[in-house]
Amino acid sequence: MGSSYYVVQRTSHVRLFCDKLASFTFWGWQLVILLAAITLPLGITQGKEYAELEWPIDLLIAVVWVSYAIVFFGTIVKRKVSHIYVANWFYGSFILAVALLHIVNSAAIPVTMTKSYSAYAGVQDAMIQWWYGHNAVGFFLTAGFLGMMYYFVPKQAGRPVYSYRLSVVHFWALIFTYMWAGPHHLHYTALPDWTQSVGMVFSLILLAPSWGGMINGIMTLSGAWHKLRDDPILKFLITSLSFYGMSTFEGPMMSIKTVNALSHYTDWTIGHVHSGALGWVAMVSIGTIYYLLPRLFGKSEMYSVKLMTVHFWVATIGVVLYIASMWIAGVMQGLMWRSVNADGTLAYSFVESVKVSYPFWGIRFIGGVLFLVGMLIMAYNMFKTMAGGSTEDAPVLVPAGQHA
Repeated sequence: MGSSYYVVQRTSHVRLFCDKLASFTFWGWQLVILLAAITLPLGITQGKEYAELEWPIDLLIAVVWVSYAIVFFGTIVKRKVSHIYVANWFYGSFILAVALLHIVNSAAIPVTMTKSYSAYAGVQDAMIQWWYGHNAVGFFLTAGFLGMMYYFVPKQAGRPVYSYRLSVVHFWALIFTYMWAGPHHLHYTALPDWTQSVGMVFSLILLAPSWGGMINGIMTLSGAWHKLRDDPILKFLITSLSFYGMSTFEGPMMSIKTVNALSHYTDWTIGHVHSGALGWVAMVSIGTIYYLLPRLFGKSEMYSVKLMTVHFWVATIGVVLYIASMWIAGVMQGLMWRSVNADGTLAYSFVESVKVSYPFWGIRFIGGVLFLVGMLIMAYNMFKTMAGGSTEDAPVLVPAGQHA
């Protein structure tokens, strides 16, 4: 949300549409997070994955999100340049799709202030939930962060996007295909088999635009590869794209029914999710914050470039340990659960699969601790950067070929 406000102003050459409404989106979102932190531990939940919050908080999310859309698209409308830069297309699709997904999936019948029942039932409820669940990943955790990638990678590299035409193809192919892939979360369930197959096919198609975007981002460094040696911001951004490519290959592969029969309900899924969440989403966000923070506080760079490099290596090692341990544990669990004796009885009990997973969970814990240590290093570096700095309004850029 914060990066989209920055990018849309810089690329549209105007201030935000409404500063007060933008401020409301910030404080409103903080209130949502606070209410979630209070209600979820108390067991006040709808019990829907990624959509646990009860109906009053859902309404608040909808109000905040619509306000966000008004600010973002209002800024686009009053832009001083005719072209809408591709990063804003990704941000815009992220805003519209999340609004649609949230409003439809959160439809509920309130009983009390803390209890409601879904407006849908049975297999229809499951289908809508995973249409929402997969596209929450597709738009909340992919499209918005691709908007960040398409702005901050070229800016930090000092190079134009490798192929602007490919970025446009990437956008349209991604937003069309993602919406259809949700049923792959419901293989071997009561969902009609043809619906499961549609989800699998579109998941496989999704590999093409995803890898097109990854290649476009990485190849933007053409002619500037030497900068990776000394620039920790680029290290975060380019490594995040590598994890993006890895997780978007793994996702379609896991959507194949025969592979899913092995991987589903195992720790392999945990590894897949965290290669995207920590490797892609977190790292591109960290690189973006390291880019923005000094500029927001009138500094030329972060307090310590060395600490940024330390953070990069600690975080990268942590992510690799985390996801590799989960891959190994997941495949092992899947093989044990489907292993049978000659008489057809299970070769291993569930408890045995838990017992042999302990060492890998220990490695995952170490990886998670390393990633946490990296974030603490980042927090220290951020506070030292902000100390003594002062925020000031940047001048509105004048479009090329025009005069102030």
